[in-house]
Amino acid sequence: MTQPDSATKAKAKQPPVLFARTQAVIHQASAPLGGQLISYWNNPRGSICGADVIALYEVLEKLGHHDTIYFFLKSDAGSGQVSLRMVSLLRQHCANLVALVPLECASAATMITLGANRILMRPTAYLTAVDSSLNHALSPVDKDNARVSVSLYELNRVIRLWREQQVESTENPYKNLFSCVHPLVIGAVDRAESLPIMLCRELLSFHIADESRAHEIAATLNSKYPSQSYPILLLEAKKIGLNAEALPLAVNALLLELNRLYSEMGQKATTDFDEIHAHGNEILNILETGELQVYFQDDKDWFYRSEERRRITLNDNRGWRRIERRKGKIHKSVMHVA
Repeated sequence: MTQPDSATKAKAKQPPVLFARTQAVIHQASAPLGGQLISYWNNPRGSICGADVIALYEVLEKLGHHDTIYFFLKSDAGSGQVSLRMVSLLRQHCANLVALVPLECASAATMITLGANRILMRPTAYLTAVDSSLNHALSPVDKDNARVSVSLYELNRVIRLWREQQVESTENPYKNLFSCVHPLVIGAVDRAESLPIMLCRELLSFHIADESRAHEIAATLNSKYPSQSYPILLLEAKKIGLNAEALPLAVNALLLELNRLYSEMGQKATTDFDEIHAHGNEILNILETGELQVYFQDDKDWFYRSEERRRITLNDNRGWRRIERRKGKIHKSVMHVA
């Protein structure tokens, strides 16, 4: 297996790190809020995952305990179990948690907002339904040979449509479904059916004592909407019982600017050395508060194995990075998260 020479590799693109500019916006936004601000931003190719809990802990240890923490959240995917762990950690550092949602806040990110006392939104903001979709080791693969999530709602819909259209057939619909989705994946998704409702109830219990009300909201988010990506806007969020309010315009503008800077940091920095060798460099997840920023950087070489139609990772330097300002000086380090 040949590799590009070191002279060529030295030209690999790097994503920009805009610590000074993002810090300026965070300080500006904190003033009108009158409290401590934490931002949590996911690249569209990032997600809410287990290592983010440790990264959040780093930020909260720096911040300490406060009466109110404002949590700017932008994400469209991830693990609901991790959402519960993150909210539990946040609630140990504040009496009141306020979610700031200027943009998309979908799936597991919606679950995080359920643990907040208040949700502040603007017209470009939306939450979504949640369901028991699962990414399994035996899940089907997409055109890039990557595993895709399988949703119980979609599986049940396929079976229902089959039975409606094949009324006279005695053939088992699962026989054909198994050719596309492994039986163990279907079993795992079915087992996880009650998990989203349980997680939603647990998250709501941080600030809603009425169990029947919490269950009603959880059930609505799990079964009312025809699609998991259906956008739940501010008025709809209020209708289903969430404590949602309008995000102040000035703060919204600053959070949109913060998103623009994070989007610049999160741009894909891919370097193609030749038709089979490339270097991928991309910032996927960012957590930040005053004087501290931690982010996960995807940093590795790729070799494309055409006979298997997949890319092989080489020189994998992925990991968490930390930038902190102490006594006016910038300190950079690598965060080792197993």
